[in-house]
Amino acid sequence: MVKMTIVGRVSDGLPLARGPRYLNQEHDSFSFYKQQAEFILKEISRGALAPSKMTIRVDHHSFHYLMENGIGCFITLCDSSYPRKLVFHYLQDLQKEFQKFDISLIDKITRPYSCVKFESIIGNIRKQYVDTRTQANLSKLNANRGQDLDIVIEHMYQIVERKRQSEISEEILTATRKHVSSIWGSPRLEVIALKWTPIAIIVAVAAILLWANLVLTDEFIV
Repeated sequence: MVKMTIVGRVSDGLPLARGPRYLNQEHDSFSFYKQQAEFILKEISRGALAPSKMTIRVDHHSFHYLMENGIGCFITLCDSSYPRKLVFHYLQDLQKEFQKFDISLIDKITRPYSCVKFESIIGNIRKQYVDTRTQANLSKLNANRGQDLDIVIEHMYQIVERKRQSEISEEILTATRKHVSSIWGSPRLEVIALKWTPIAIIVAVAAILLWANLVLTDEFIV
């Protein structure tokens, strides 16, 4: 069963619309899965999740997403037992409807979940996929039955761990840069520079004059 759907903008990870809530659980569980869906959207926007479509296992549910030409991303949460082939048919139907919207207007949206018009579309399309045994859905399931879905599968903990490792690497790199910068910008180096720069200039000038004198002497002897 399709329990949650979020449509987002790939460029910045802004959630644009969401479907009706179908989690028959307390509010905390809904908020938990909603936060995870938004986390997935952010990871897609920053390029951490490269595939255009993916299944992400979490608990006894699965997130599935479909990305459209780097513009829109369609994420849904389903029971792990729900047929993946139907899930991606559902996401493709959402994608087709989304393509009818003016992209320039989509780019101007600044507030999360403010594309209200698309929410009713999500609800209407979802109704077509509630019963997996309808003739239309059985036809979709039986089409190309022998072919495996070319879809990457990962677990949420793997994505979270990669994010954590990435943040640690960034912190180390930032700390290293600050350390190097602080060394070269330290007061001690400024004192050394003020003390020795004039001496270095005098030595360099003396060396140039000595070299010039030797050259002139050689020319005079010749």
